[in-house]
Amino acid sequence: MPIYEYLCLRCGKKNEVITLRISEEVHAQCRHCNSEELRRIPSRVRVRLSEETRLERLADPAKFGALDENDPKSMAKFMKAMTQEMGDDFDEDVDALVEEAMEEEASSRRESDGSSADDDAGEASL
Repeated sequence: MPIYEYLCLRCGKKNEVITLRISEEVHAQCRHCNSEELRRIPSRVRVRLSEETRLERLADPAKFGALDENDPKSMAKFMKAMTQEMGDDFDEDVDALVEEAMEEEASSRRESDGSSADDDAGEASL
């Protein structure tokens, strides 16, 4: 089953089109913005590993060396590495969501640090 990749000239996102036969005519349309202005791009080579090999790689203790479960950036990096190891890649949309979550986490940490300091100051004056 051939898989063709296209780059949308309008929104710049990558699209995959699967066909049943090589001889089948492909009518590609961007799944993000519905544009038909697409340019075919070379596809990456995908090597399929057995499930056993992938699980062995995931169980490697060296993969967890730099992991800090309290650090959103460290967790995001770990998640990206794990999805790549499983043979997938994050879409740009997922990358944006991870970045947004990391920013929200940092923002909430700053707010909680500031509010706890204000609460302590208020209690001290009582």
